[in-house]
Amino acid sequence: MSIGIALALGAVIGVLLGLLGGGGSILAVPALVYVLGLGVEKAIPMSLIVIGIASAVGALPKIRAQQVQWRLAGIFAAAGIPATFIGTAIGKHLPQAVLLIGFATVMVVAGIRMLQETGDTGTACRVGDSGINWRRCAPRSIPAGLVVGLLTGLFGVGGGFLIIPALVLMLGVEMPIAIGTSLLIIVANSTAGVVSHLGGAAVDWSITAAFVGTAVVGSLVAGHYGTKLETARLQRWFAYLVFAVAAYVLLDTIVLR
Repeated sequence: MSIGIALALGAVIGVLLGLLGGGGSILAVPALVYVLGLGVEKAIPMSLIVIGIASAVGALPKIRAQQVQWRLAGIFAAAGIPATFIGTAIGKHLPQAVLLIGFATVMVVAGIRMLQETGDTGTACRVGDSGINWRRCAPRSIPAGLVVGLLTGLFGVGGGFLIIPALVLMLGVEMPIAIGTSLLIIVANSTAGVVSHLGGAAVDWSITAAFVGTAVVGSLVAGHYGTKLETARLQRWFAYLVFAVAAYVLLDTIVLR
């Protein structure tokens, strides 16, 4: 029964990833905790495995299209990977209720980010024939990488809802390159998160494999057909869903327990 539920949940999250280019992974931990009944200590590494593999698959066409800024991804990863291990170490000393409340807070921030317009770009970096102004770009990238890494280690989220706005609004990276670069950063941080968590929690590999398989397939199918849909409206409705799940997590953690 759990395998069947994992297959269905993976498909739903994969479709959301494919349609929205990110964000859907933030539902992975609540799905594992509240639908499959796993503890947070198991749900976080399993979520990171799903996020990492799905992001790696999504990054391949971006790499082929040369829509990746490798050096910028390297700066984010260099800051984010150590921060991921720090976030994991902090999370191991926090009660499950505190982690769930923190995760719900992150979900609210993600929902707000999804509702905000991101049409304008910053000026710290220039991507294109003129290259990148690294003197201005690198110092701004490191703090953002640290924050995303901490969130990855603490809560098992990819952080795309923060990485893409940071690349576009703070650093002036063009949106197609920001998406491809974000996927690489998520893969690096998720890998570090999995490594940092594996020593402390047993992963249910059968459920994880089912989750990953349908998430990847759902992401690829939705990504292919998603161009025909109005993404902005879909993202707004998804933000409302994220708010609703966050409210349930808070209600269950604070009131019902």
